[in-house]
Formats: sequence, C-alpha cells, structure tokens
Amino acid sequence: MGVSEIAAQIGMPKSGAHRLLQGLVAEHYVSRRSAGTYSVSIKLWELGSAALFGFDLRRKADGVMEALMENTGETVHLSVLDGYQVVYVHKVENAHPVRSYSQIAGRVPAHCVATGKAMIAFKTSGWLDHAVQQLVAATPRTITRPAAFLAEMQKIRSCGYAVNRGEWRTGVNGIAAPIFDGTGAVIAAIGLSGAHDTLNEQRLGELSEQVRQTAQDLSDDLGKSAPHASLLGVINRWGALV
Repeated sequence: MGVSEIAAQIGMPKSGAHRLLQGLVAEHYVSRRSAGTYSVSIKLWELGSAALFGFDLRRKADGVMEALMENTGETVHLSVLDGYQVVYVHKVENAHPVRSYSQIAGRVPAHCVATGKAMIAFKTSGWLDHAVQQLVAATPRTITRPAAFLAEMQKIRSCGYAVNRGEWRTGVNGIAAPIFDGTGAVIAAIGLSGAHDTLNEQRLGELSEQVRQTAQDLSDDLGKSAPHASLLGVINRWGALV
C-alpha cells in the first residue's frame, strides 16, 4: 500500500501517515518497497505470535498454579524475564497473601527474587558477567558480590530451583523453578512466596521438589506448542503485555 492509501484507511493526513510509517520502518515493524509502497514485516508476525503464546502460557499454567497454591497454601507466581527484570504475568494468591509484594505486570530486579534467579541462572556466561556488575541491594540479604552470585547461579543450575531468602523484601521468602520450551530455552518461571514464619528454611526444602516438578510438567506441556527460539527475545521484551 502507498502512503496516500494508508492515510485514507486510518483517517490521517498524508504527512502524518508518512511520519508514522517512517517510525515503524525504523523499528522494523514495516518494510518499504522500492515502488514507494509499504508492507508489514516479519517482526509484527513475531510479536503477534509471542502475544498468542503468552496467553497460552497463562492458560496452561492456571490450573497447575491453582493446584500448587491449594497443596502448599502459599501464593504462586508466574514470571517472565525482560532484560534484568522479572515481570509477573500471573498470580494465584492464598487466603493470606503478603501485601504490597507483587502485582500482575509489576517488575522487580531479577537477581532479588526466586523466579528471576531461576531464569537468569540459565543465561550465558557473558550475560551473567555483565549482570553481576549491576547487582544492587534491596535488603541486607540481597546477594551483591559477583563471586557469590555466580556461585548461586551454579547451585541453581545443579539443583533445578532457586530460593529467595528475604532478598527483595525483608521477611518474605520464595522458591521457584524454570520453565523450558521445546528448544530447551528458559521462557518463564513458576514459584511460591510467603512470609518467613511459614515459608522458612525447612519448608523451602520440603517444597522444592513439588515446585520443580510443577515447572517440569509445564515445560513438558509447553514443549508441544512453544514458539521457535527466534521468538524468545520478543516474548521477553514484551513480557508485560502477554
């Protein structure tokens, strides 16, 4: 389609439509052809596919999250990674949730919470080397020493789950495990959070296998319909929207 036709379709002056198209071309959402016409790019298809997958992720996770909450009595989170931040995409609260801790589409530093650590532990060594230069303490228990944090990542990769011991909010603990797609890439994490009084060190250990198995079940289910690895960056970038 040409600029004039596009302007007429969207009810915008031709000059405004041209500026809009230039912005979309710059972001690679639209391609300009030699004849002066424009067409949508593969990037829009990727974004749409990522959004559809995000809805599928929540739909498939909802039942197991409800079951995990009922079995453990703790609030359950489903998170994705966006850069160095966790985005909460779904949550099933228990009868007495920890208030002001998380909200859907809320963001927190990934290195401070269990779902975040469960995901970034499987990043490349280069990614982690850069990440450890940006560790900021949220509480006195946040791991900020690069060597200690990298050791924590190795431990998570070995045991298959991550623990947050008051590293984001004092008195709030968590445990989470990564969710993998059919390519073996980490695309999300599922975890529990609760007050230290109930989710103490002993109970974290007792619940670790249940959390890990829940993540494994979701990984097996999503592996049948997960997007190609090329879409993972789109999912991560637009995690708050999907």
